[in-house]
Amino acid sequence: MAGASGLALTAPARDDLQQAYADWQAWLANEKQASAHTRNAYARDLNAFLAFVSDHLGDAPGLRDLETLSVADIRAWLAARAAQGLQRSSTARAMSTVRNFFTWLARQGRAENPAVKAVKMPRLPRHVPKALSESETRKVLDAVEELASAPWVAKRDVAVMLLLYGCGLRVGEALSLTRREAPKPEDEILVVTGKGNKQRRVPLLPIVGQAAQAYIADCPHILPAEEPLFRGTRGGPLSARRMQERLQQIRGLLGLSDSATPHALRHSFATHLLSAGGDLRAIQELLGHASLATTQRYTAVDTSGLSRVYEKAHPRAKS
Repeated sequence: MAGASGLALTAPARDDLQQAYADWQAWLANEKQASAHTRNAYARDLNAFLAFVSDHLGDAPGLRDLETLSVADIRAWLAARAAQGLQRSSTARAMSTVRNFFTWLARQGRAENPAVKAVKMPRLPRHVPKALSESETRKVLDAVEELASAPWVAKRDVAVMLLLYGCGLRVGEALSLTRREAPKPEDEILVVTGKGNKQRRVPLLPIVGQAAQAYIADCPHILPAEEPLFRGTRGGPLSARRMQERLQQIRGLLGLSDSATPHALRHSFATHLLSAGGDLRAIQELLGHASLATTQRYTAVDTSGLSRVYEKAHPRAKS
C-alpha cells in the first residue's frame, strides 16, 4: 500500500500488484518528483481502473492478470466509463494514467501487455480554441510547477504562459524573444515582432517582467543577448511543441478540454479584456490583427459583450 491515505490502493489487488503500485507511487514521488496533487490524480484513475478489472474478472487481480487483459477488456472499461456519463477528457486522462503504469511495469520487468497501447485514446471533439475562465487560467499557471522536471523549467514555462495570457502574444512571438528583449518588472511596454515582421507595442504587467527575470536568474544555460531567451532542457531554443506538450499534460491533470492550448491563453487574454469592457479596437492593436473582423471572430464576441462595449463607448447609447 502507498503511505498517504489519498494515495492508497483501495481497489482489490493481490500482493504483487499492491507492491508494484506502492513502488510506482514511490517512483513518481522520488524520481519523477510529481507533486502530491498529481500523484493523487493518478491514484484515483488507477484505483478506478483496477476496481473495474476486479469486477470484470470476478476476482482481485495480480500482475499476471494484468498481462492477460485483452484489447476487448480495455475497451469494455472505456465503454463502462462512457455509460457512467464521464467526460471523454476525463477518460483520456485516466487512459494516460493506465498507460503510464503499464509502461513503468514493463520497464521494471514486472509485467507487459501490448493491448494497453493498442487501444486508441478516446477521441476528443475538436473545437475552435475557446477562452479559459479566469479560475481555470489560475489553475493552469499553478499546475506548471507540479509538472515541471526542475524548478527553473517551471519558472520558464510560467514566464512563457504569462506572456501569452498577460500580453496576448502568440507562442511563436514569445519564443522568438531574445535575452536582450526580456521584459523587466519596471518595463511598461514590450515591443513585439509579429506576423509579416510587423511590430507592435503591448503594455507590460509587472508580474510578467518578474516571471521572466525569475526564469533568467535560475536558468542553468548561458543566454547570449541576441539569442533566444527561452531554452529547452538541453540548452537549445525552446520549441512551440514543448509548450503544447506541457499544456497537454496540464489538461490531463486538471481535466480540461483539448481546447486548452497555448493559443487558448492568448484567446483568453482577449476575451477577458473584452468582457471587462475593453475597447475592441484597442484589443485589435494588442493582438496584432490587421482587421477588426478578425478580432471579432477571435474573441467570439456575444451579443451581450458587444452591447457592453457599445453602451460604454457610443455617445448615443446613453441618450
